[in-house]
Amino acid sequence: MPGSQLVNRLQDLHYRVTAISEADKLLLGATNEGPMLIFLDLESPDALALIDKLRANNSTSHIPLVVFGPENEAGSDSARQKGATLVVGETALLSHLPGLLEQALRID
Repeated sequence: MPGSQLVNRLQDLHYRVTAISEADKLLLGATNEGPMLIFLDLESPDALALIDKLRANNSTSHIPLVVFGPENEAGSDSARQKGATLVVGETALLSHLPGLLEQALRID
């Protein structure tokens, strides 16, 4: 449910959103679409492997990656270590979305 709520919330904020629910299509979609940001549910199958693939690909390695999941998710630390830009709980994601978008898209 958080994924569909996220899509609706982003659309309400006037972002163009492409939702990809099949993990094997994420890398191809990100390469073809050239998104400014990727959200990834930590509970997706092979989520940590997807982070590795996104970071290893020259076409997607620069894209900010916001990983979300249940609070205190065991994979949160691993997601950070693999290169997630931000890792947030589902509740914080929906509650603080505009601020999280600003933080993820910040150019250092």
